[in-house]
Amino acid sequence: MVLLLTRNDVVSVLGMKECIGAMENAFSEMANGTAVLPLRIGMNPPDGVSLYMPAYLKRMNALACKVVTVYKDNPKKHKLPTTIGKVFLQNPETGEVICVMDGGYLTAVRTGAVSGLATKYLARQEDGQIAAIFGAGVQAQMQLWGVCEARNVSNAIVYDVMPGAASRFATEMGKKLGIPVEASEKPEALLAADIICTATTSVHPIFDGTFVKEGTHINGIGSHSPGARELDTAIIKRSLLIADSREACLHEAGDIMIPIEEGAITAEHIHAELGEIVTGKKLGRTSGKQITIFKSNGLAIQDVAAAKLVYDRAKAKGIGKEAEI
Repeated sequence: MVLLLTRNDVVSVLGMKECIGAMENAFSEMANGTAVLPLRIGMNPPDGVSLYMPAYLKRMNALACKVVTVYKDNPKKHKLPTTIGKVFLQNPETGEVICVMDGGYLTAVRTGAVSGLATKYLARQEDGQIAAIFGAGVQAQMQLWGVCEARNVSNAIVYDVMPGAASRFATEMGKKLGIPVEASEKPEALLAADIICTATTSVHPIFDGTFVKEGTHINGIGSHSPGARELDTAIIKRSLLIADSREACLHEAGDIMIPIEEGAITAEHIHAELGEIVTGKKLGRTSGKQITIFKSNGLAIQDVAAAKLVYDRAKAKGIGKEAEI
């Protein structure tokens, strides 16, 4: 029998705090050599892109593959979302697919959770810090949620290029998190924050890195292709740089690849992978004045860890429908 979980099912069992814990376990496995993480496979059908992201976490006993498609004409032609994702969770002992679940909400939460994890290990530890979010979409919401789980945030500031988006974000997230959230019309105002998350679709740097104050922690989330970047060369040079994966950053992240191509930094500027910080193999922040950056590309180990968490919680609560295939 296969357990089928809808988006609403996933929403009902997947919380941010628990997901951060799952991400911590996943990145620990990656650092300790008990994670199997092949490169994602991409194909280009006539009207879109299809991506296959498999991984296996031995200690968590989690084996899965996420299938993600991006078809830009879906909304107009088929009344479907541009991006669609499903996760196929397997029994590692038999190979049998034991669960098929919606991957949209799962992907959003696990991405916010990994920023929460990075914030836990890299941001300064004082209470009452200010968080700033560039972007006001679904992923921006998850970024703020993840940061607030990791640190005692006193208030937040949000900026978005779309009129009205930041105000809606501020109202919704202020109510959800119980903190003041301000919509700013000036992106430079966000550089006064202690923790900054970039969750935009911009392909060009969204702020001048020379104006970022000492002690700031940055989660770079939005850009994930060689020609696109949210962070400029100045801030990359000034920062202690932590990657989710060195390989991914050196082959997929324009935020890192472009400064290397410019000759401003070398690959050795990547101080560590997040798993190395989590397991204590390398030190993270060593002073209150350091600027730290976590560059996220999105790894299949995150999807697998989150999917195992969802499955276990759904089974415990009797959520979902069993089907024989």
